[in-house]
Amino acid sequence: MSLPAIDSGLARDIAQAMIDGFNRHYRLFRTESARAKHRFETCDWHGQQRAQRERIEFYDLRVRECQKRLEREFRAHQQPMAVWHQVKLLYIGLLVTHPQPELAETFFNSVTTRILHRSYFHNDFIFVRPAISTEYMETTDPKAPPTFRAFYPGDAPLAHTVRAMLESCELRCRWDDMERDAGLVARAMQRELGTARPRSNFQLQVLSSLFYRNKGAYLVGKLINGFQEIPFALPILHRQPGTLHVDAALFGEDDLAILFSFSRAYFMVDMEIPSAYVQFLRSLMPRKPRAELYNALGLAKQGKNLFYRDLLWHLRHSSDQFRIAPGIKGMVMLVFDLPSFPYVFKLIRDRFAAPKETTREQVRAKYQLVKRHDRVGRMADTMEFSLLAFPRQRFTDELVAELEQHAASLLEISDRDGDGETEVIIAHAYIERRMIPLNLYLQEALDAGAGDAAASAQLEHAVIEYGNAIKDLVAANIFPGDMLWKNFGVTRHGKVVFYDYDEIEYVTDCQFRRVPPPRHEEDELSGEVWYQVARNDVFPETFAPFLLGHPRVREVFLRHHADLLTPEFWQQNKERIQRGEVIDFFPYGTHRRFDCNGGVAGAPELADPLAAHHETPSGPPDALAPLAPVPE
Repeated sequence: MSLPAIDSGLARDIAQAMIDGFNRHYRLFRTESARAKHRFETCDWHGQQRAQRERIEFYDLRVRECQKRLEREFRAHQQPMAVWHQVKLLYIGLLVTHPQPELAETFFNSVTTRILHRSYFHNDFIFVRPAISTEYMETTDPKAPPTFRAFYPGDAPLAHTVRAMLESCELRCRWDDMERDAGLVARAMQRELGTARPRSNFQLQVLSSLFYRNKGAYLVGKLINGFQEIPFALPILHRQPGTLHVDAALFGEDDLAILFSFSRAYFMVDMEIPSAYVQFLRSLMPRKPRAELYNALGLAKQGKNLFYRDLLWHLRHSSDQFRIAPGIKGMVMLVFDLPSFPYVFKLIRDRFAAPKETTREQVRAKYQLVKRHDRVGRMADTMEFSLLAFPRQRFTDELVAELEQHAASLLEISDRDGDGETEVIIAHAYIERRMIPLNLYLQEALDAGAGDAAASAQLEHAVIEYGNAIKDLVAANIFPGDMLWKNFGVTRHGKVVFYDYDEIEYVTDCQFRRVPPPRHEEDELSGEVWYQVARNDVFPETFAPFLLGHPRVREVFLRHHADLLTPEFWQQNKERIQRGEVIDFFPYGTHRRFDCNGGVAGAPELADPLAAHHETPSGPPDALAPLAPVPE
């Protein structure tokens, strides 16, 4: 590319203004993340929830702020492309020693794509590819802690090393019994190591910052012994306000993948070098995409940027076609996927068939609500994209016809760039992790027949997990609205996750009622509703005909979750939320929890009526505290 030479003074000032904008963003982001430690120490759970929600808005606020400054001071949209080409080159120079270069590149993209025409969205003007390597980055401040610390047991008992590791967290709270906790963790580690004798490199590596989310703080690291590396996480909770204990010891990639799941709220972590944290976490979870790790750390825009790069890379190295996603078609969302790519693409339909009475604006608002809410391991995270463009030949004719019929307002099929390639351009879409639709998962088990032991176990697991998911959502103040099986999916870890958000409501906004008795025989026989129903009235008794049509499903459901069909269950939990209760959730099974007597708790007695559902053999229960509505 050949561009005329220019005076670089203006370009240098623009580049400096943009890096100033990013530095302000990350300073505020990091400050808020660092405050999580104090909120944890003081048991400020509502403050933690509020901060988790508000931090999500930081990025867009700073991007708009920077864009306005560039327009005000430099008339940015009027500058020739030679200036913008120089801006990028000078900006790269500012990133050479920057501690967050990958985030700063993404910030640059976010600002410039609001100013430049899309025909300039290529690597000469934005960061289609990263320009600065983040490998082996580490802080240069000698007073700052390193990304991770190593602890070497040597000849000392492992419990001594674990205690030193816990002390390094520097939490300003009294421990209930640190010696006991160190011993419990050490014994759990010994079980994981098995009979292997300590090698010369035997050590524990842990990230310097704790990972805060809701009511928990997590110490994350790995055991290294010879060629063996075992990821671990230690959840630190308050036994009572101001008194700490280690609640469990989680080991292995699967345990940590559940902890860092796309269906959970983002962590608060104080990181000077986020790429170093991601690199360390990838050594623990190599199958977890970097995009999802950045998301889990609260850096959603960076996660979105990496996801898009991964998508473009995948498209270049694959040849299958986008298709209508398998399963029952939704009344609100049109869903398609690429079989070789583990995500689905969701578009809001132009028109909604009766009885749907929502609008596109209301649907988008529901997705924003979920984004800001604690998802408690039961709601899929979504990425929102505008103006996605794909080669037309990658779309089946059936899918194009479906898009033209049901989402024409979001669709453009043209050679927009004039390069001879026809593209399918989608104005607005949501993208989320692909899961097995729960209705298909259940049908597969039912089709195998009652005599198939594996299929029967699959059916029981699915129904129990479905009920657990509903109860977790209720405790988090979420009423799913449409509770049909098709609106839930099964993850690779066997978790049931909700993903159809157009009808969700806060539990506290709903009125849970018992169906009034019929006034006379004609009412009973008419098939019509004989009682008045307000907009947010919910009648739990009426769920059964839609959910429990198959006798095998009905039997399992009534055995484990019959309370979901009673208005009392819903009313009691609504009252608890209204009282301001913050209910505990755990991203691991109750059998993983330590008891106070030096053993491992099996199924402790819990007064919480919601807690009992976690004692079912349905896999790990979900994360920590729900997000009750907090006044703006």
